Amino acid sequence: MKDLMGMMKQVGQMQARVQKMQEELALMEIEGQSGGGLVKITLSGKGDVRRVQIDPSLAKPDEVEILEDLIVAASADAKSKLDAAMQEKMQEVTGGIALPPGLNLF
Repeated sequence: MKDLMGMMKQVGQMQARVQKMQEELALMEIEGQSGGGLVKITLSGKGDVRRVQIDPSLAKPDEVEILEDLIVAASADAKSKLDAAMQEKMQEVTGGIALPPGLNLF
């Protein structure tokens, strides 16, 4: 029974750390870019698009397809960076303990 109480205490502490981490992530902004910085997309910690910056040199009617590709690439870059930041935060919360597949605390 002593072990169970200790485990429950640790679970409660982890839940508090996860809550704090989620609050910190909500405040984060992650920027992804493509085209050597000509297109930049900023995501919130929850993955919502906050800003899109496009260098005026790309605003040419005959290059719309290139611009669209660069926006997609910048978005993917930002998402990748956000995923890495979330993994890093999760490692801090769990103390490096690997969680079972499918257990999502976000």
